[in-house]
Amino acid sequence: MCRWLAYSGSPILLEELLYKPAHSLIDQSMHSRLGVETTNGDGFGVGWYGSEGLAPAVFREVGPAWSDRNLREMAGHVASPLFLAHIRASTGTAVQQTNCHPFRHGSWLWVHNGAIRDFSQIKRELVLAVDPSLYPAMEGSTDSEVMFFLALTFGLDGDPHAAVEQMVGFVEAAAAGHGIANPLQMTIGASNGSAVWAFRYSSEGRSRSLFYSTKMQTMRQLYPDNPVFQTVSEDTRLIVSEPLGDLPGAWNEVPESSYGVVHQGDDELHPFRPRLP
Repeated sequence: MCRWLAYSGSPILLEELLYKPAHSLIDQSMHSRLGVETTNGDGFGVGWYGSEGLAPAVFREVGPAWSDRNLREMAGHVASPLFLAHIRASTGTAVQQTNCHPFRHGSWLWVHNGAIRDFSQIKRELVLAVDPSLYPAMEGSTDSEVMFFLALTFGLDGDPHAAVEQMVGFVEAAAAGHGIANPLQMTIGASNGSAVWAFRYSSEGRSRSLFYSTKMQTMRQLYPDNPVFQTVSEDTRLIVSEPLGDLPGAWNEVPESSYGVVHQGDDELHPFRPRLP
């Protein structure tokens, strides 16, 4: 599978999360503790928001993140208040740049950990359901990108959580028509530049790991001598496939079949219920 993180808060250098923590995303690319695979070396990517009103920037490569000198150089110079990063372990599709996350369309970034079971059997049905106006923007061959464009088709711009619920419902219905049991495994991070949505769900009710950070006010009380917690803003939040360190009280597991929203310092957590579009 894969590992990913989403950050929202005070502008920070990308290296603060990609490289510096004890169990940073780069460390997870070699030594994942909670993933299906220990190594995630089939490509990587990072997407970040800069000036307000501009589309997010994306940097993606096919090699392993731990040895990419360009990523290391860039991460020490690019700062952002909102970014998503992803390290990939392919579930069968080609290792190529267009299959690396984050996927981008307009103001949206999308990262995914998981898979659609027997994707090749239902791929044609799923792709044909993508809005014709969106289809030319699809560049890769992964189930993750198809899920993204189905969510866009079902109204991601207007109602993100409803669009993802409908996407999942559509995938599960298509799989049922082909006799595929428990077809979907997913944690998803998505952002339009103003908020971050995170989803944890699987058809069998045994989803991949996903965590969110404790509110910064609490972290300052728990660790008054930590300089990082003292300098970032109150509304700083992190969502991660697995914790970046072992600080007690710093991380909370996203419940099974749930989705969360981070927007201007407010946290929301709700049940996730697939439904047909």
